[in-house]
Amino acid sequence: MLLIPTKVGPSRIHGSGLFAAEVIPRGTPIWRFQFGFDHVFSPIEFASLPRLAREHTRWYCFVSHRSGDVILSGDHACFLNHASIPNTGTPRGATEPVTTVALRDIAVGEEITCNYWEYDADTPWKLGLVPPDSPLGGRG
Repeated sequence: MLLIPTKVGPSRIHGSGLFAAEVIPRGTPIWRFQFGFDHVFSPIEFASLPRLAREHTRWYCFVSHRSGDVILSGDHACFLNHASIPNTGTPRGATEPVTTVALRDIAVGEEITCNYWEYDADTPWKLGLVPPDSPLGGRG
């Protein structure tokens, strides 16, 4: 669940992106998983979804490195784009449940980015490094 005001708009990185609707100071909490709003699918639950639901969920989810669970945000967090030097991330030593924070000040209208490699096992597929028909998590 996003913890800051945002807007979705055209991105120079990829398609649509998430943009700051106000100044976000360094250290500000950006996102955290909220039970009842965001959704967790186990790998078995994900596999049992109808094909179109799997395709939609895979595009907008992330796959936990730790558990293999498929996490689908209930809001526009799905529009966070990847950057190798992102402006949001997880603080060192963070424990579960993790809250993502601003790694530096983020200006109004600036695209909010994250580093997929830090948390998403499906990063190789999302970044086009493996074929589109690769299994969930880019394994295979």
